[in-house]
Amino acid sequence: MPKYIAAIDQGTTGTRCILFDHSGHPVMWSYEEHAQIYPKPGWVEHDPLEIWEKTQKVVRQTLTQGNIPSGEIAAIGITNQRETAIVWDRKTGKPLYNAIVWQDTRTKAICDALAKESDLGLDRFRDTVGLPLATYFSGPKIKWLLENVPAVREAADHGDALFGTPDTWVIWWLTGGPKGGAHITDVTNASRTLLMDLRTLDWDDDILSVMGVPRAMLPEIRPSSAARPYGFTRAEGPFGEEIPVTGDLGDQQAALVGQTCFTPGEAKNTYGTGCFMLLNTGTEIVPSKSGLLTTMGYKFGDAPAVYALEGSIAITGALVQWLRDNLDFFDRAPQIEELARQVDDAGGMYVVPAFSGLFAPYWRSDARGVMVGLTRYITKQHICRAALESTAYQTRDVLEAMEKDSGVALKSLKVDGGMVANELLMQFQADLLGVPVVRPTVTETTALGAAYAAGLAVGFWQDLDALRQNWGVDKTFEPGMDDALKAELYRGWQRAVERTLDWVEAE
Repeated sequence: MPKYIAAIDQGTTGTRCILFDHSGHPVMWSYEEHAQIYPKPGWVEHDPLEIWEKTQKVVRQTLTQGNIPSGEIAAIGITNQRETAIVWDRKTGKPLYNAIVWQDTRTKAICDALAKESDLGLDRFRDTVGLPLATYFSGPKIKWLLENVPAVREAADHGDALFGTPDTWVIWWLTGGPKGGAHITDVTNASRTLLMDLRTLDWDDDILSVMGVPRAMLPEIRPSSAARPYGFTRAEGPFGEEIPVTGDLGDQQAALVGQTCFTPGEAKNTYGTGCFMLLNTGTEIVPSKSGLLTTMGYKFGDAPAVYALEGSIAITGALVQWLRDNLDFFDRAPQIEELARQVDDAGGMYVVPAFSGLFAPYWRSDARGVMVGLTRYITKQHICRAALESTAYQTRDVLEAMEKDSGVALKSLKVDGGMVANELLMQFQADLLGVPVVRPTVTETTALGAAYAAGLAVGFWQDLDALRQNWGVDKTFEPGMDDALKAELYRGWQRAVERTLDWVEAE
């Protein structure tokens, strides 16, 4: 019997491969960063071929390091940075342009123009897709590529252009590429394009027409966990033999699954490049009146689709990277905690990292980042502490919106992602929210969720209860801050957010 499920987690800053055993523990893994490309202010790109190269590398390294034969892998699950748009030639596999990353803001004019054509404005398609018109999502990125890159337009006109988010790109190559690779995505990734109807779980022809996107470019939409595999890896590929690919989830939905938030009302927050809180709303589509996204949670096989409310924050861990790479504050990201602990507080200053505008619950693409409250007293240490605290403040913004929309008061918050190792941040988060923050024993829950989806499809795990039994608590951070101080700090944050608005003037 195979001993492992393989998960490939293709993220914003890098790609990892992890092998999980029956208890849901990682037994072997490998990680590689890829380049971030910034051609113009507000533009963010990746090289799709580099992503595929790094994907193959981490798979091979994982198998080699553990001396693990491919025959011991039962199935493969994929998870990925969701809204990032890639268009390539179906015959050659050559990308027709760099991947346009979810953080990229070049489509603002497209979104504004689409909003002006409707009385509903930015909510023009929200009833169908659950999302506002925003630069975040894939649909406007495809439209920009079709209108601005002649090679994309020409290939689309000849039926040779394929679109996909990174899950689609990786699965296509894993299952054969130009030699018959599966051109698929799952419901969670499709729900982030602005092009999928949440009710029918299919591409919406009316929106495709408005966006000018040919349906032939788009992948087939499949369940997140598929008993009928999306395809099989090729013997000449990085796995070395045929293994079914049976799981596919957007990264934040994968973390929801990895945290076993299978009951309506359960929520998780992932602290990565950005920060993403998801609340399971069951089989009910809950419209948001408070600036959140209505999105897919997951769909396992023939079971009904499960929906979620999501609060998306663009810049959290990326702010730490910015302090490291652009300002040379430290050499390694974890060192920020050591610096931040050298001061008792942020010295009255705030950092609002609206580098790509503000996402939930504001949805203001005209916002840009600010540091406010600066005095001669402020040191590098204060800036580091304020940067960490900004993640907690943004999470509170989202949680308050979530409680308004759902009517459910959160009793605790499950957390995961790279930043949860930062105990200063986790304690401040618990203090600011006034609820316990619970860190699980396995914090790589995004990859774990992809593994769970793949494993359920092939019977590696029998049911959801088996997954719940795997979940365990590493540490709980209890709130302890005085209510008056908490209110004062949060008022200061709200004033700081106001200072970011209306920075980018309309063209």
